[in-house]
Amino acid sequence: MKRETNLKFIRKEIEKLFGANRKKSFNYKQIGAHLGVESSEGKNHIIRTLKMLEKEGMIEEIMPGKYLAVFTGNFISGKVELTQRGAGFVLPDEGDTGDIYISAENLNTALHGDKVKVSLFAKRTGSRVEGEVVEVIERKKTDFVGVVEMGHNYAFVKPDDKRMSIDIFITSEKMNKAKNGDKVLARITEWSAEHKNPFGEIVEVLGKPGDHNTEMHAIIAEFGFANKFPQDVEQEAENILDTISKQEIAKRRDFRKITTFTIDPEDAKDFDDALSFEVLKDGTFEIGVHIADVSHYVTEKSKLDEEAYERATSVYLVDRTIPMLPEKLSNGLCSLRPNEDKLTFSAVFKMNEDGEVLDKWVGKTIIHSNRRFAYEEAQQCIETGEGDYAKEIITLNNIALKLRKQRFKSGAVNFETEEVKFKLDANYKPVGIYKKIRKDAHKLIEEFMLLANRTVAEFVYQMKGEKQHKTFVYRVHEPPSEEKLKLFNMFASRFGLSIQTSSQKAISASFNNLLNEVEGKPEQNIVQNMAVRSMMKAYYSTKKTSHYGLAFDYYSHFTSPIRRYPDLMAHRLLFAYLNKGKSANEAEYEERCKHSSQMEIQAADAERASVRYKQVEYIKDFVGEQFAGIISGVTEWGIYVEITEYKCEGMIRLTNLNDDYYDYDEFNQWIIGRRTRKIFQLGGEVLVVVRGADLQKRQIDLDVVQVATSKRLSKKMPKATKPETKRKKRRR
Repeated sequence: MKRETNLKFIRKEIEKLFGANRKKSFNYKQIGAHLGVESSEGKNHIIRTLKMLEKEGMIEEIMPGKYLAVFTGNFISGKVELTQRGAGFVLPDEGDTGDIYISAENLNTALHGDKVKVSLFAKRTGSRVEGEVVEVIERKKTDFVGVVEMGHNYAFVKPDDKRMSIDIFITSEKMNKAKNGDKVLARITEWSAEHKNPFGEIVEVLGKPGDHNTEMHAIIAEFGFANKFPQDVEQEAENILDTISKQEIAKRRDFRKITTFTIDPEDAKDFDDALSFEVLKDGTFEIGVHIADVSHYVTEKSKLDEEAYERATSVYLVDRTIPMLPEKLSNGLCSLRPNEDKLTFSAVFKMNEDGEVLDKWVGKTIIHSNRRFAYEEAQQCIETGEGDYAKEIITLNNIALKLRKQRFKSGAVNFETEEVKFKLDANYKPVGIYKKIRKDAHKLIEEFMLLANRTVAEFVYQMKGEKQHKTFVYRVHEPPSEEKLKLFNMFASRFGLSIQTSSQKAISASFNNLLNEVEGKPEQNIVQNMAVRSMMKAYYSTKKTSHYGLAFDYYSHFTSPIRRYPDLMAHRLLFAYLNKGKSANEAEYEERCKHSSQMEIQAADAERASVRYKQVEYIKDFVGEQFAGIISGVTEWGIYVEITEYKCEGMIRLTNLNDDYYDYDEFNQWIIGRRTRKIFQLGGEVLVVVRGADLQKRQIDLDVVQVATSKRLSKKMPKATKPETKRKKRRR
């Protein structure tokens, strides 16, 4: 049957035409010309379809023979999420409309993350809800990192952000001395729907693309963080006195004569937590968890406080830290360095050797750390029984092991994803990739920090306010949704695994069993990552609910105020309540919680981007070499593969699969060949060759060499060449 006489085809094309041109009217002749319909029969079908769509309320006849798409007059507001193809979805702030599809033509300058007002289109039965952005209420982002492309008397900045597909137009007077090819931070200053490109200015020249410092600065700017502190903030920090007055010491519980030490990473500069240990006369132990008293130095509404709130968190890139507080505080006054008196806020526990808490106390203290341990040093004490304070560390470790065991017995989930670390040379070039190993020394500190966080949250919650519980900052983690668990089970079944979903305790227990089962196997990292993705994201809130992942009824963040603003808020609120203060304004603190949660996400994205950049830089040396990998994602445009050896992800483009035409099956999460029926399935094992590595896009391109036909790739395929071996051969 010819397409122009196919009613179904004509209706679909007419709907598409009106959908893409909501403000334009058409008659049947114009539609016929657009569709290439020339026959009388085809034109009659167009007229019949127009009458049908008018009857259904999809279009209206604004004058004889002239039709326009119908607007419902209904408006909603929400946040835009753009796809890589340029279209978007709006997530409504309220109501049960569901996500609203916005075509690229109807975005009207809206960008990813913007809060917008949307006019809804008339909806056909069974079709998705569509609309058009009629107002950008609030821009999520106006600053973009990109590369300058010079014209005669103007320039365009081509953004690095894949979801910003439109170049920013820069006039000559807004160039800020940038040159062609420079990587810059550009700011959109003006943009209306009449102009294809936004107008902007260059805020900062970051350097030349590919340079290490340029790229790290670009990542910091891209995710909305600042390299430097404003001068007035630095000055306010410098003006803080270094000395501790006798009056201040008199207000605090004195731990300076009690054995105290810190345990941190080898390269750490800020030490915001310390442990004290004392054996009491009855044979029990007094264990103090001492946290830097940042709130003593950073007072509310000061310049320091405003800047800390805006940043909300420190950011840890592969080679540097972007601190929340200036160095004088983060590495000086607030850092619990050894052999110095330091002001702290503490949770102190009387405990027995079984890890039972017999008594507890919370309040402000002063400490004097006797020793700074790196994790490796503390681990050596645990393993050998020798070294400074080995007896104390071993006792603490034994208690921590019991706390951990009890936590998992109560239903905690053991989410320990593999963390990638780099060996960098003097020029910051990666010369090796390795996985960070967490041992007992790490877990020792973790358990006592969890205990302090949990205790403080419970302590405040049980302080009754005038009419209700006092406002506090909680760390919330909700149970996973039924849909996410179902999707994870579908994925896990590829490896012969599954989780039980009959109850919350069954879910956590089977998750732990599953994660133990994959430990040490090639699929460990991808299974762990997918398990984490199946969980809800933790966030900050004034509304107390349980923490599912930790199996705690009460939980807050109290132990890292040097690097997290919510901890600083928790300190202030706790101190106010200990001194009989009234409950704080809940709405105000809820807004601060939302901001902190959002900045935490941005910091995590920046950290991942820096890791990704170094992974691509490392793999760039091995173009043409083969690696074993696991399919970590499938889409209609490509297959994502995680290289097992180095935990970095690359993509096989479907356009590069020349042996067949492949279709994407979203339900089964696989790509399947039409002729060969060859399947590339999520979780499947493949042998790939590195085709290319693009540093600017932080992208690794792969080609498939072989697809596993059995469950275990390692038994069926040749062993991948290790890059270290290749590197040595080249040096000879």
